[in-house]
Amino acid sequence: MNLRTLFAGTAIALTSTAALAETHAETGNPMVGGAAMFPEKTIVENAVNSADHTTLVAAVKAAGLVETLSGDGPFTVFAPTNAAFAALPEGSVDDLLKPENKDRLTEILTCHVVAANAMSDAILGMIADDGGMHDVETVGGCTFTVSEGDDGTIMITDGQDRTATVTVADVRQSNGVIHVIDGVLLPAVE
Repeated sequence: MNLRTLFAGTAIALTSTAALAETHAETGNPMVGGAAMFPEKTIVENAVNSADHTTLVAAVKAAGLVETLSGDGPFTVFAPTNAAFAALPEGSVDDLLKPENKDRLTEILTCHVVAANAMSDAILGMIADDGGMHDVETVGGCTFTVSEGDDGTIMITDGQDRTATVTVADVRQSNGVIHVIDGVLLPAVE
């Protein structure tokens, strides 16, 4: 390959990337994990492109939830990052991904999903209406409490009294919305 061909290829790639960024900017959606999130795509179609959500995507596949989260919805997904999964006790994720633990994995993942299209302003409104805390029922049967942090962020307290923060809100999808969170939400211990 000669230098002229290399520069021409690089120029085309940069032009394509700039065009994608410009097109994405027009959607008003934030980027997630270095990837454009397009509101006309489903939760699964967008999530697979996020470098920050490879563990979540692997878990959704292992739990057999791809078809569900590609469905009509609406769904609100509180999407833990790879770092959030890595913060769990050592070996937890590997154990959850084993076929014999599919039911537990499904329970945990569906505790991150609400059967509604809940944008952050609506969540903050419910928090305000309820005097600073609002209980949220998930499709996995978990009840979590949402509150507003000092900096206006949404905080979620899970069934084990652990708190996660919404770090990227209102990532619109064709079948709902994603809110990126910095912790894995766990059901109450029975």
